[in-house]
Amino acid sequence: MTATNGGPTPTGDPAGARPGTGTDPARGDTVSAVVRQWRAVHPELDTGPMEIIGRINRCAALLQQAEDAPLRRAGLSRPEFDLLGALRRTGHELTPSEVARETFSSGAAVTKRLKQLTERGLVERRGDTRDRRVAHVRLTDAGRDLVDGILPEQLAYETAVLSVLDAQGQGELAGLLAELLGSLEGRPGALRA
Repeated sequence: MTATNGGPTPTGDPAGARPGTGTDPARGDTVSAVVRQWRAVHPELDTGPMEIIGRINRCAALLQQAEDAPLRRAGLSRPEFDLLGALRRTGHELTPSEVARETFSSGAAVTKRLKQLTERGLVERRGDTRDRRVAHVRLTDAGRDLVDGILPEQLAYETAVLSVLDAQGQGELAGLLAELLGSLEGRPGALRA
């Protein structure tokens, strides 16, 4: 993966790289400092996994703190936008349990978000004619217009966030993350100790 700032690539062997990890301990991010500290305490341990997982977690935390500027301006959280987006991209009504699956959320979280979005007039619920325990959720016209209005601006924001990587680097990163995610999704119990 090539960074536009001329950073190391996985095929290169940057000066100071720890054998077997392919990473440069002199990088200036916060994870590098943590890794250096652990190496001082436990030099016999391979901190390679920490360098990857730690950076994924740190990037996720920073992106969540930023709260996605276009969404914030629209008064939406990322989980609310994901819910609206699931209804928009599937193009049909979903049950709350289907929404939970589409958005990787708990049933309780979906129930809370649906209540808030219904009060804002962005989604509406209707009962199932055959089973009163089942509800169907769909976007209102206002909800569809909001998603369609925000999506281009949100994608432009995300493009700006990723602009530190060139197109090739972004493609490589997307491929590597897809491979990792596919493996994790295929083995749901594999991460439990």
